[in-house]
Amino acid sequence: MTSAPQDREIAVVAFAQTVHRRTSDELSEVEMLMPVLHEVLDATGLKTADIGFTCSGSSDYLAGRAFSFTLALDGVGAWPPISESHVEMDGAWALYEAWTKLLTGDADTALVYAYGKSSPGSVRDVLTRQLDPYYVAPLWPDSVALAALQAQALIDAGDTDEPALAAVASRNRAAATTNPHAQLRGPVPQGDHLVQPLRTGDCPPIGDGAAAVILAAGDRARALCARPAWIRGIDHRIEAHGLGVRDLTDSPSTRLAAERAGAFERPVDTAELHAPFTAQEIVLRKALRLGEDVDVNPSGGALAANPIMATGLIRIGEAAARIHRGACDRALAHATSGPCLQQNLVAVLEGEPR
Repeated sequence: MTSAPQDREIAVVAFAQTVHRRTSDELSEVEMLMPVLHEVLDATGLKTADIGFTCSGSSDYLAGRAFSFTLALDGVGAWPPISESHVEMDGAWALYEAWTKLLTGDADTALVYAYGKSSPGSVRDVLTRQLDPYYVAPLWPDSVALAALQAQALIDAGDTDEPALAAVASRNRAAATTNPHAQLRGPVPQGDHLVQPLRTGDCPPIGDGAAAVILAAGDRARALCARPAWIRGIDHRIEAHGLGVRDLTDSPSTRLAAERAGAFERPVDTAELHAPFTAQEIVLRKALRLGEDVDVNPSGGALAANPIMATGLIRIGEAAARIHRGACDRALAHATSGPCLQQNLVAVLEGEPR
């Protein structure tokens, strides 16, 4: 069972992120991360010693060296000894691990952080290492080419067309105008075809960034935050590894994760979707049954800022932040990893009645 038991409610009580940038050559991962950690701790008044569990998400492939996350952990402060874990995944999955840790009662608070510097290398090539190592990876199809296959499948099925994809990009980046952390804000030209049918504007920006959240349980959450964002359910599922056995116009793993997280029990008013490519938002809206009355990606989403390994955690943080400030009452947050929406996580967050 993946819904939180009623006797152990867990909430996101604070969220912080960097101003996402195309390059941050002058900063190491630790230097990029430290201000975010200070900000999220300051928001609650907690010190590192007050945190019961720490979990992080990052990728050694982006950093280009093994066990790169240990350098960031030095920045967090691992002495005196702390309870800590790491996932080689987007930080949304680190949040899932922290959530399960708090459910056990072994801790009352958790710090979750994630970071990624995409600028130093070719992200399109790096992400090929996620593919099936026997049949697909040796062909070196990059992430944009695979997303273009998905977009073309949607067009062939009559689910979208190029003008509709351009409208998705325009709406997301217009929403990002009010987001001071976004890398791209306001009108962005669609540009030429990068890989047909995807144009430059259909693809996410390459950039560097970090994010962090603090989780707390029960009365501790209420003491730390005026309006906690309670995690009412969270679940993640995975598609088959082989792209050839999947229907790229649908995302059954997203639908199942949403069902198990309780997303379909009552309508949501906000959805933060981790859709790096415009066509993927089309797929996710259908899988999650989101109508026109739902405010989708009011932050601008991954089309406005896409720090790999942190983008999914940011979706949860953005949804929680809207609950904190009273801008919504029930929100859905989605994170993905792998090619063409291979792995998907869905969380449902609620604020207490006003």
